[in-house]
Amino acid sequence: MSKLAPTSTKYLIRANIKATGVVEKPDVIGAIFGQTEGILGSELNLRELQRTGKIGRIEVKIKSEQGKSEGTIIIPSSLNSSETALIAATLETIDRIGPCTAVIKLEKVEDAMEDKRSAVISKAQEILKSMMETSEPSIEDVSEQIKESVRSGEITSYQGLPAGPDIETAESIVIVEGRADVLILLKYGVRNAIAAEGTSVPKQLADITKGKETTVFVDGDRGGQLIVTSLLQVAEIDFVARAPEGKEVEELSKKEVFKALRDKITVEQFKLEIQSGKPHKPESSEEKSEPRQPGRMMRPHLRTDRDSYRPRRHESRPYESRSSSSSYSKPVRLKTDQKEEFTKVLDELVGTRAACIFDAKKQLMGRVPVKELSNILRTIENPHTVVFDGKVDFEIENSARRKGVKFLVGMEKEHINSPVAIVSREDLK
Repeated sequence: MSKLAPTSTKYLIRANIKATGVVEKPDVIGAIFGQTEGILGSELNLRELQRTGKIGRIEVKIKSEQGKSEGTIIIPSSLNSSETALIAATLETIDRIGPCTAVIKLEKVEDAMEDKRSAVISKAQEILKSMMETSEPSIEDVSEQIKESVRSGEITSYQGLPAGPDIETAESIVIVEGRADVLILLKYGVRNAIAAEGTSVPKQLADITKGKETTVFVDGDRGGQLIVTSLLQVAEIDFVARAPEGKEVEELSKKEVFKALRDKITVEQFKLEIQSGKPHKPESSEEKSEPRQPGRMMRPHLRTDRDSYRPRRHESRPYESRSSSSSYSKPVRLKTDQKEEFTKVLDELVGTRAACIFDAKKQLMGRVPVKELSNILRTIENPHTVVFDGKVDFEIENSARRKGVKFLVGMEKEHINSPVAIVSREDLK
């Protein structure tokens, strides 16, 4: 007799057996074949079914004690459910095994595929959990990756040096140490940077810096100081910007890059610091609300893909007086009706990331996305008040100040010394 392949087993018929005398395994199997023969016809004859592989090898476990025998019967079946049920039912018709009276009681018909099904479900749960843990990138992440790739691809070679795409046409440039620094600035939108490629300053930088306002942006270490000193011997340098102490330019975040460029100092002050042995340290966030010390610039001078405006040389005041700085720091005093108007507009803008621009007559000039606010301000005439769902930062303040905006109202604000009345939601309470 052939044995049924285990992989084709659909059901397991389980039954219990009790006999009044001592019986053995061959006796039980013989009784099963002999006493069920002919009950269900030739199509469901157990011998024929086993020969064709539709019924597997019958397993019998039996033990005898004190003249009685008990055990279990297991019959594998690859028949369909109804045929298997018929086979199972015939087992209970057996009443004798050998010379002994016997009783066979069906325990259950077990679905043999259930274990496999449970294993499949368990494995599927593990796979799904693993897939869910590997989170999909957000639209913002994908968009930023695309932007970084495009910006990195925009790096050019100008007179043999790595540079941003605007280096030739820009009226102001930023000199950095190496190609990696140009890439990081390009990533953050600063398109007018060029690399000096080490402490051995290329002679072509002398020609490149002629007629351009030049800022040197170096690492916050001794090496950065040496590069500035070397550049001063060859090129026309106007300002010096440094990364925070112990950091390199290529390691900086966007916020740190723009802060370092905002805090640039004049070449004259750099030379004084070298002579005195007291290096310039960029102000901390806690110091931003204090009046600027002599030698600090009142605002950044950057050429980015969002802001191509270049201030004239006479607008830079390296020695801003303490009194003029403090005049910009006075708290804004608003009338009750102004507070109510600003609060009403802010409440309408919550969650929209939009900005409303009003003229002096309180007429709405337009509503624009916050990310386009700086660019839009440069294109409209006589804006008076700007209210937006966002934080008032240096870039927005810079654009608003240049267009003569009187009130700049946002959800939050940075500590900025400005002639523009800067108001946050907290100020309106």
